Amino acid sequence: MRLSPLPEADWDDQVRLSLRGMLPRERQNPEGAGPALSTLVNHPELTRDFLIFSTRMLYRNSLPPRLRELAILRVATRRNCAYEKTHHIIIAQEEAGLTLAEVESAMRGEALVEPDITVLRAVEELEVDSIVSDETWAALSEYFDKRQLMDFVFTVGCYGLMAMAFNSFGIEPDHESE
Repeated sequence: MRLSPLPEADWDDQVRLSLRGMLPRERQNPEGAGPALSTLVNHPELTRDFLIFSTRMLYRNSLPPRLRELAILRVATRRNCAYEKTHHIIIAQEEAGLTLAEVESAMRGEALVEPDITVLRAVEELEVDSIVSDETWAALSEYFDKRQLMDFVFTVGCYGLMAMAFNSFGIEPDHESE
C-alpha cells in the first residue's frame, strides 16, 4: 500500500464523525472499516464529503440496481480496480440479481440483451471520450428518464474516480470479500 490505513491510535472524534451516518455502526471503527475506509480516513473531511456522494451513487441511485452494477463492473474492469471488482461481483449477484455469467460478460463489456448492451456501450464511450455519443444518448433515453441519465453519468464518474484513488493508494480487497 502506498497509503497505510490510519492506525487505531489515531482514530479520533473527527475520524469517527467522518463515517457516521453513511455506514452501518459496525463499519465505523478500525476493526470493521476494512482497508478502503481505514485508508480514506487519513483525510477525514474528504472522506466525509466523498462518502456522502458515493453512498448516494450506490444506495440512493435512481438506476435499476442491475444496470447500475453492470456499469460499475465494467468501470472497475476497465480501470483494473481489484477492490471494486471484488466487492461489486458480490453486490451484483446478491443484491442486483445478476448471474455469474452476466457478471463475467459485463466485465468483458459484452451483453446479449437491451438495455444491457446500451449501458455497456455508454460506459465505453464515457471511459474513452468522456462523453456519451448522441446515438447512445438517444438509446439510453429509451430506458432512462432525465434523473436516471444523470445518475448513470455520475455513477460511471464516481466509480472511475474511486478506482483511480484505490489503485493509486494501493488499496487491495479485504480478505472477507475475496
